[in-house]
Amino acid sequence: MKVEAPRKKSGRVIFQVLLLHFLLQSVHSQKSQNKLNITKPGQNIPTPTVQLRRVSHDKVVVDNGIIQVTFSSPQGLITGIKYNGIDNVLDDDIDDRGYWDVVWHEPGKKDQTDKLEGTKFEIITQNEEQVEISFTRTWTISKRGSLVPLNVDKRYIIRSGVSGIYMYGVLERLEGWPDVDMDQIRIVFKLNPQKFDFMAISDDRQRSMPSMADRDNAKPLAYKEAVLLTNPSNPMFKGEVDDKYMYSMEDKDNNVHGWISSDPPVGFWMITPSDEFRLGGPIKQDLTSHAGPITLSMFTSTHYAGKEMRMDYRNGEPWKKVFGPVLAYLNSVSPKDSTLRLWRDAKRQMAAEVKSWPYDFVNSEDYPLSHQRGTLQGQFYVKDSYVSSLRIYGKYAFVGLAPVGEAGSWQTESKKREIHNRECSQIDVGPIVYEPPRNGPTLWEIGVPDRTAGEFYIPDPYPTLMNKLYVNPLQDRFRQYGLWDRYADLYPQNDLIYTVGVSDYRRDWFFAHVVRDVGNDTFNPTTWQIIFNLKNVNRVGPYTLRIALASAADSELQVRINNPNSDHIFTTGLIGKDNAIARHGIHGLYRLYSIDVGGDLLSVGDNTIYLTQSRSVARFQGVMYDYIRLESPSRT
Repeated sequence: MKVEAPRKKSGRVIFQVLLLHFLLQSVHSQKSQNKLNITKPGQNIPTPTVQLRRVSHDKVVVDNGIIQVTFSSPQGLITGIKYNGIDNVLDDDIDDRGYWDVVWHEPGKKDQTDKLEGTKFEIITQNEEQVEISFTRTWTISKRGSLVPLNVDKRYIIRSGVSGIYMYGVLERLEGWPDVDMDQIRIVFKLNPQKFDFMAISDDRQRSMPSMADRDNAKPLAYKEAVLLTNPSNPMFKGEVDDKYMYSMEDKDNNVHGWISSDPPVGFWMITPSDEFRLGGPIKQDLTSHAGPITLSMFTSTHYAGKEMRMDYRNGEPWKKVFGPVLAYLNSVSPKDSTLRLWRDAKRQMAAEVKSWPYDFVNSEDYPLSHQRGTLQGQFYVKDSYVSSLRIYGKYAFVGLAPVGEAGSWQTESKKREIHNRECSQIDVGPIVYEPPRNGPTLWEIGVPDRTAGEFYIPDPYPTLMNKLYVNPLQDRFRQYGLWDRYADLYPQNDLIYTVGVSDYRRDWFFAHVVRDVGNDTFNPTTWQIIFNLKNVNRVGPYTLRIALASAADSELQVRINNPNSDHIFTTGLIGKDNAIARHGIHGLYRLYSIDVGGDLLSVGDNTIYLTQSRSVARFQGVMYDYIRLESPSRT
């Protein structure tokens, strides 16, 4: 969670810590004691009782007078949502409209997708205020190879007065079960394409969208998810690039996103009130909504992280976890009103859900209620003696809990999250002081240590390969397609050279260290140079070169000093599968390297560090730098 600046009087910061929480997870958990009062914008909605009925042996319908939801039984697929005069806001022309799925495989075998269809239906809660239903499946060894080895309990809650569906799932594997790798767990909604054509994922990322038919008839581009729209039904999209990864977002910002129908004016939104059940921390990036129209709730994935982020279980390792609840929220306005009011109302509803977390209406022993959770308090400081003799408040930090491990291991931690906590316990950890890696004073630095490459030079996109959504916002220009190829345009003969004290990283350091395209689907390694001047050289203690990478994709970074043809003094080896370059990201997994540089390798006067990205089989290999610093030997 974000840590605000402590009050000057006490210097104390109070943190609300949730069971099953992990490092760098944003938590908003002050519980509201009042019943949610959800209304359409500008209207008062009556709150009739919630009703459940079995329409047939294979269908269950729940109706609260605002929405009517149809489930297949016992599979637990959402096949219909009736709302505000629309018989089904989902796509009636396909079978898979509202479902969970897991991408998985046994080690050494191909990926499979399991839609987690249930085999048993059960009513958990049924009264005038709320209906909670369950669709379960129990795994047996006879299903090995065909179904992911998990026990599944998918839960849906419809409440009186709430124009939406709360959804959560309890997934479990028992001790002794087969080895398995899981790359992705999510909920998918495929909406009615005749209605929903406007997508909104943030205040400044909203637009009318092309259809799936437009994409099907488009020209494939170099990266498989990206297409050039050549003959769209709406001429305004012609010549644009569409790619679902253009609309990805960091989890800390991914609380509400969805679609708008103009006739009738209806919104469909995915609201995520807490990050406690997501993996990878607040800056993990993932998909949101994209052309289809499709809306996703991503719980786990390898997107922008690679296989290091997958959930792998070996040697009969047991595991159990609750994902959600999340809320599929629907709203509407009068035809006379602006449909953008739907977005504003969705944000209002999201804020109400955050305030009400943890929910008090979830009926599962695996979901800890408010009184089963604890509070942790303390103070967080940063101490870097080469910056200040005083401890600095960590006011821009994220704070959370994670298992003991190497620094940075929270990024890929997906298991071992059980926290044994006494109910309503209050834990005071006192002052926590973080001392960042440091051996000596800074001689020079390039970039900003913020785990992204966003501060570096991002070129203009090709005019023929643009997405108009990102023409104006400078902060999002990295989301344009094909920027990796601009490197060869800007450096047609020689690679990048950066001179400390003369160059400016905001205009002279390309945002991605990529391969050079030499034509005929052939690529060459590239070597960047950092030139710096030393007025004197310490021959006793080693200098320290710190290289922080924001991303790596099938890359190997080699470091040489003052001789490009000498043996490298350091190599990362083959690293990275995060694909952030190809998927319009500005970071993937973070890596920090601390490299000793002997004084005997340096000279008085100009020196050059050569950074070679040596792997060059394919177009999208490369690294993104976060920050580079050279430290002189320690004063002690």
